[in-house]
Amino acid sequence: MRLGRVIGVLVALVVIAGIGFWVLSAPRPLDASTVPTTPGDATRGALVFWAGGCVSCHISANAPTDAALPMLGGGKPLVSKFGTFFPPNISPDKETGIGNWTMVDFVNAMKRGITPDGTHLYPSFPYTSYQRMTMGDLADLKAFLDTLPPVHAVNKADALPFPLNIRRGLGLWKLLFLDGKEFQPDPAASDQVNRGHYLVDGPGHCNECHTPRTLFGLGGLDMSHALAGAPNPTGRGRAPNITTGKNGIGDKSSDDLVSDFELGSNFSGVMAEVQQNIAHLPDADIQAIVAWLKATPPQDGPPRRPAGGPRPTNGQTGASASDTSAGGSSTGGQATTATTAATDGATATPPAAAETTTAQ
Repeated sequence: MRLGRVIGVLVALVVIAGIGFWVLSAPRPLDASTVPTTPGDATRGALVFWAGGCVSCHISANAPTDAALPMLGGGKPLVSKFGTFFPPNISPDKETGIGNWTMVDFVNAMKRGITPDGTHLYPSFPYTSYQRMTMGDLADLKAFLDTLPPVHAVNKADALPFPLNIRRGLGLWKLLFLDGKEFQPDPAASDQVNRGHYLVDGPGHCNECHTPRTLFGLGGLDMSHALAGAPNPTGRGRAPNITTGKNGIGDKSSDDLVSDFELGSNFSGVMAEVQQNIAHLPDADIQAIVAWLKATPPQDGPPRRPAGGPRPTNGQTGASASDTSAGGSSTGGQATTATTAATDGATATPPAAAETTTAQ
């Protein structure tokens, strides 16, 4: 009798825990009334697209990355220490892409990390940064994506180990690390600095690679060390410090950084792709990005490996394998901010922007 009661209590606790998990992990979409109904402007959306570097992660195999209307049928796999993510098809194809998505569907993916059917997206798609974007920019971005060539390409399933492959659990992660707040300009800062801050923290999602994460890389961004450099999401090397602190970008003038971003000086590998995306932006936006990087609170970081220089040995200080200026991804993916980096020439696999808008 006593054993039966114990078993009954245990079963009841399991049921209660299961219900609690299901309720707490439920997707929390935006109220449709908060999403704009007026179509966006595709011309403005093109600038948002390049600021986010969507091409870097979602470009179809063998398609040119510099085309005015790129083919976004899904990019090459993004390998991380947590598993492999396959950037999905975000072309307007109605069967395999996002051609049937409404504005509400699109905004929920970008700000809440959920698909039209309520499936949670992995934060390898950096919606923790995209949530900072304005509704206007998101409407413009969708308008531009709708003008691109449809690509019929079926998405591949991400390959993650248990329990990371249980998407429902992401609802709990979001409760802790997705605050739903849009970017708010600093009234004490200039319009230029605020614009750069928005581009870096929002569409550029630079923090996704250059800011360390809590919980051994599984948690949210540690904004107390914003842009101070962090382990590369691939598990190899580091994304460098892009603040003006020690071993950062303090020795580069604003003019030098602007020139780097415009002309591609001092970039190679993934950062070369990032620079090519940023080069599509107007001069004023590039100058604003630099103004914010120069104004952001300085953080000290480990020594960088000089571009083209030898990798540190096990006995040396600094990045264990190689410093990388990796960028992440955006609706597609880059980290326009890695942009930032401005200097490390190491090559790295594009990290976080992996998944994106269509759950596999």
